[in-house]
This record gives sequence, structure tokens and C-alpha cells, in this order.
Amino acid sequence: MRDMGLLSIRQDAKKVYAKERRSLKNHLNQQFEVTRPNEVWVSDITYFLCKDIKYYICAIIDLYARRIVGYRIGKRNSTQLVKSTFKQAYESRKPAGQLLFHTDRGSNYRSYAMCSYLKELGVIQSFSKAGVPYDNSVMESFFSSLKREELYRTKYRSEAEFRAAVDAYMMFYNERRPHAKNGYKTPMKLESIYFGEQKEPETVS
Repeated sequence: MRDMGLLSIRQDAKKVYAKERRSLKNHLNQQFEVTRPNEVWVSDITYFLCKDIKYYICAIIDLYARRIVGYRIGKRNSTQLVKSTFKQAYESRKPAGQLLFHTDRGSNYRSYAMCSYLKELGVIQSFSKAGVPYDNSVMESFFSSLKREELYRTKYRSEAEFRAAVDAYMMFYNERRPHAKNGYKTPMKLESIYFGEQKEPETVS
């Protein structure tokens, strides 16, 4: 129950609810323009039915270049899914400065296990206001593109084929898909310019 952010019914439930609402601060406040990579990451979960099985896709985007820095696919919408996705991104990127992590108020992101993990890393959590999807519009836009440009256009014959298609799209999105926000540069190209690198950063897997 603790990992899932659940509480038993008790007399002070109203006070606990009010306290939690106050603690879920929206530090981002729709300020999607940032000055450097690894300053703000945003995340969300969507699902897709393949062969009548529901698969959950958790993704994390770095707002600087709109690059996908981590993603995972799972059959359960669990705390483990979001924590493993963040861990993948964090260990790959190794943020040096202060990092803000913005999400909706889903129980996975509010769970004791997830919040404790982020606190240990010194990561500041930010949460969208309840019922305001525009607070995380970058993630909403990405998932819309993923479904419109790939998932809804193909009838996958197997789980392996579906997973391979998601992998391919993530690579395409980072390496070959120009973004208007980036001056029509790809996410990886804009990052390579920022870091002054001739060789583009490693592709997330």
C-alpha cells in the first residue's frame, strides 16, 4: 500500500488529503523553455493494446532538446515501471546540476518508493495540477506523435514486433525527426551543438 501511495480509511483522512495536495507542488508551471540539458525532465505513461494485451509505455523527455532520455514497456502500470525508467535515464545521463522531474499526479509518481528514491538523488519533484493536462503538454504531444506516426498505423503480429517498433520509433524521434522547437534540428543534433561535440551522444536503448 505504501509503494502504491494508498492509505487506509481513518478519521484524519481529510487532513492527510489536504496535506498531500499542498506537498504536490507545480514547480514547472508550464515553463517548458530551459537553458541546458538535464535541467528539467518530464514523464508520463500511456498504454497500447497489442493482441488484446495492454502494454504500458513510460517515457522521459529532457525539455532542452525534447530528447527521449529513457523509456520502458511493461505489462503493469507499476511503481517499478516508472522507477526503472528513471534509473535507466539517470544512470545514462548522469546529471551534474540540479534536476527537476515533472509528472502528473499518478500514484506511481507519488509512491513512497519513487519519492524516496528521487529524494536520495537530490532530484526535485514537480506535479501537474489535478485535471490540467496542459501542465505536461510536452509529454502529451509526444505520445500523440508516437501513436499517430507509428502505433496506430501498424497491426503488430507479436509482442516482439511491437516492442521492436517502439525501439525504432524512439531512435527515429531522437536522431532523425526534426523539431520546430529546435529550429528544425533533431534532439540529438541540438544537444551535440550545446556540448560542442562532433560525435552525437549515445542512443538510449
